[in-house]
Amino acid sequence: MPNNRSPTLLQRFLRDDRAQAMVFVAILIPVLIGFSLLTVDMSRVNNLHNDLQKAADAFALAGAAELDGTSDAITRADRALANLVANESRLSTAGPHTLVIGDIDHIYLNRLPADSVALDEDGLDPDGNDYSTTNALLARFVMVTVKPTGFATIFPATMLGSTDSFDVGATAVAGFKRSVCDATPMFICNPFEAAGTSIQDAFAAGQTYSREFRALKTSSAPGPGNFGLLQTEMPLREAFAKGNGGQCYEQYTVTTKTGVTLGHVNTGLNVRFDIYSGSLSSSKSDPAYRPAANVRKGADKSNCGKFTSATDGSAMGFPEGGNGTYYSDQVGVSGDGWNRSGYWALNHGGSTMPTIASQSNPVANNRPPSRYDVYRYEIAQNLVGDHAGGKPNGETGVPTCYDKKSVTLTDPAGVPPGVDRRIIVAAIVNCQANATKIAGQTALQPDGYVSIFLTNPVEKEDKTKGDDDTTAAEKPIRFEVIDVAGAKGRGTMGNFLHDEAQLYR
Repeated sequence: MPNNRSPTLLQRFLRDDRAQAMVFVAILIPVLIGFSLLTVDMSRVNNLHNDLQKAADAFALAGAAELDGTSDAITRADRALANLVANESRLSTAGPHTLVIGDIDHIYLNRLPADSVALDEDGLDPDGNDYSTTNALLARFVMVTVKPTGFATIFPATMLGSTDSFDVGATAVAGFKRSVCDATPMFICNPFEAAGTSIQDAFAAGQTYSREFRALKTSSAPGPGNFGLLQTEMPLREAFAKGNGGQCYEQYTVTTKTGVTLGHVNTGLNVRFDIYSGSLSSSKSDPAYRPAANVRKGADKSNCGKFTSATDGSAMGFPEGGNGTYYSDQVGVSGDGWNRSGYWALNHGGSTMPTIASQSNPVANNRPPSRYDVYRYEIAQNLVGDHAGGKPNGETGVPTCYDKKSVTLTDPAGVPPGVDRRIIVAAIVNCQANATKIAGQTALQPDGYVSIFLTNPVEKEDKTKGDDDTTAAEKPIRFEVIDVAGAKGRGTMGNFLHDEAQLYR
C-alpha cells in the first residue's frame, strides 16, 4: 500500500541541494585568503631581496673598480664603498632605509674557487682554504655581504607552527679585469724589485723620470736590467715593428715565451727609427711600418739598413745619463744627468738649450727636461729638420728611408701614446721573485704595465752581421718610462687599457 506521508522537515533539508556552493565557498575563503597573503608576502620578500641584491652588486662593483693591483688599491676601494654608493631598500621591518657602508661587510679575495664552491663571510671554503687577502697588490675581487634585515610576514605563519618574521640578506662578488691591448710582447724586469718598490710607486715618486733604462735579454738568473718575451699570435718582427696587432694581455696573467730572438726584436724596434733591415727592407712604403716623426739618432752615416752610432762628434742621439742627482743606484738604469746642453748645441746650430717644460714628470719638483720632453719640444717647435753641427749634410730627425712621405707620421699638437711610433707598451715583471717561472713557458703576474719612449735604436756590436742576424752581439734596448697604467700614472695610457669591473657571483 503506497506511503502518502509527506517528508519530514529534516528529510527535506537533507535532500535540498540549493546553495550548496556557499558551503564550499565558506570553507575555501580562509584558504584563498591564506594563499593571497602568501603571494603578497612572496612578492614583498622578493622585492626586498632584489633591493638588497642590487645594493650588494653596486657596492661590489664600486669596490672592484679600484682593484688595479697598485699598493693603495684597497684604500681606494674602501673609500669608494664608503662614498660612492647609496641604495634604498623597502619592505623590511625598518621601513624605507638607505643602505650605506655600515650596512655591509666586505672582504677582498685574491682568487675564486670553482663556481660550485661557496665561501663563507671570512673567505673560507668548506675545506678551510682561505681565499681572502689584505695585500692590495694581490686583491682581485671584493665580496660584499649586506647585513641581514628583518622581514615580517602578513600571513599568520604562527598558526601553522612557523614564524611571522625572518631575516633577508644578499651577497655579491665582483672583480677588476684590465686588459692591455696593442702592447708589445715584451716584459721588462722591475729595476726597483730589490728595494721592494712597485713600478707604480717608483713612477709616482719621480724615481723613473728622465732616467734611461737599459735592458738586455733575460738569463738563467733574470733580474733588473733584463727583458724577455711574451706569447704573441704575431711573428716577433711584425709584433715589435707594428705594435698594433690587436694582441691583448690581462693585467694579472701573462705567459712568457721561451728564448729571445734578438735579431727579430731589434729589427722590429729599429723600424720606428727609419731603419729597415732583413725581411723588413721591403716594408719602407707600408704605413704599418712607418717611422716616428722625429728619428734623430746620432748615426755615423745615412744607412737605411743598419745603425751604428757616430763616434767622431758629427752627430748625437740622446746620450746616456751620468750619475746625476736622482736615483742612480738601480741595475740597468743611468742617472738623469745626461748631457742636455751638448745634445742641444750640436743638433740645433750651437744654440743654448731653451726652457722646456716637463710633460712626463709626475712630481712638480722643477727637474730639468727628460729626453722625451726634449723630443716632443723638437717636434712641436718644428726643429726636427735642424742639421747636426749646422752642416748642410748633418744629420736631422726627418725620416729619409720611409717612402710614403705623404703619410702623416704624428700629431705635433699632442702626441698620444699609440700614435707616436717611438712609444711602446710593455709589462713589468718582478723577475727575481718569478725566476723559475720565467725560465719556461709559464703564466705569471706582472707588477704593472708601462709606456716607454725609445731613446735610441738598438745597435749591434758585430758590424759584419746584418740587423736580422740572431748571432750578432747584443746591445741594450734603451728607453725612458713615461707613464704607468693605473691610478698612479698620468692617464696617457687610456688608448691601450680596457678596464672593466664585472660581477662574478
